[in-house]
Amino acid sequence: MANLRDLRQRITSVGNIEKITRAMEMVATTKLRRFQDKAVAAKPYTGDIEDLVRRLAGAVAADPAAAGDAAPLFAAGAAGTPRAILFVGSDRGLCGAYNSNIQRRLEEHLAGLEQPFTLYVIGRKAMEHAERCGHPVAAYLEDQPLEKVSFASAAAVSAVLVGAFRAGEVSAVDLCFTRFLSMMRYEPVVEPFLPILAPAAAADAETILEPGGPEVLGRLIPKFLETAVYHALLESITSEYASRRFAMSNATDAAGEMKKEITRTFNKVRQQKITSEILEIVSGAEAL
Repeated sequence: MANLRDLRQRITSVGNIEKITRAMEMVATTKLRRFQDKAVAAKPYTGDIEDLVRRLAGAVAADPAAAGDAAPLFAAGAAGTPRAILFVGSDRGLCGAYNSNIQRRLEEHLAGLEQPFTLYVIGRKAMEHAERCGHPVAAYLEDQPLEKVSFASAAAVSAVLVGAFRAGEVSAVDLCFTRFLSMMRYEPVVEPFLPILAPAAAADAETILEPGGPEVLGRLIPKFLETAVYHALLESITSEYASRRFAMSNATDAAGEMKKEITRTFNKVRQQKITSEILEIVSGAEAL
């Protein structure tokens, strides 16, 4: 039979855990709303600038000189050069299957590559996975924490990736991150980043660029790349907190159920002990 003191201690311990997980759920909910608002606000701009660049990329494919200094960003690097992947994970755990899902998606992507690769990593959990699997890591961007994601930090990450691509260190760049779909849905994805892919059809012949292609694309392309990285980081941190909120909600519910079960056991044991003591008193009285 369980000891009443042990049961009482277990009730207290589980109750404390329930308080902690409930507090973590509330914190995750608050941060989730903040990051979700940012992601929703940035989505229209991200979609519009991507649509514009993709349409103009067709014109660049027909006339590379139209892109000026940005022309190298539309052409793949030399064969045999590693393919780079920006691998975005979390800095902390306690977020359900968030990290395991993005890690699984990365491994699926790497398994399909027919060329060498290298990783640019954001997030301590992502770095731990890369080290555990023995993957080559070109850079661990630990000075760009997702908790403090901003357009400036995304621009810094974009500059690292673009610099490596321009220098011929990598032949292409992919973004491996978690896309936020809803409070209950987030999907790990791998999307091409560089070179900039042109659609099947070139831009309309009537498209007029003023003051000119090199000037327009010279300003537009860097903003497009920075925006793509910013949105990927923003969706990743939003997905992380959505997963953490859900995990902490489940943990709180489980702790509550466990506390109820232990309390029922405690009451049952206490009742049995009281009944036993009453029987002993009655038996003693009858003996007298």
